[in-house]
Amino acid sequence: MAQKKKVPVRTCLGCQDKKQKRELIRIVRTPVGDIDLDHTGKANGRGTYICPASDCLDKALKKDRLKKALKYNVTDEDKERLKEQWEHVKEDE
Repeated sequence: MAQKKKVPVRTCLGCQDKKQKRELIRIVRTPVGDIDLDHTGKANGRGTYICPASDCLDKALKKDRLKKALKYNVTDEDKERLKEQWEHVKEDE
């Protein structure tokens, strides 16, 4: 009998909903300390996930959840760069 393939589930940092990994966008802190959106889901570094809903990124940034998840002091510059990258993702949809 064939077994069902296990689907990875992750929690959104903004809304705290559990969703399939492929439905979420990964945010990664690279080994050199940059914080970026990871479109491949395979970039090296510490990562966390967020849903494509527009308010989830804002919630994660306002409540300092990103700082806790990435174990890194997220600067205002990092936040602005993430928001810019987020807008490009929204335009591509």
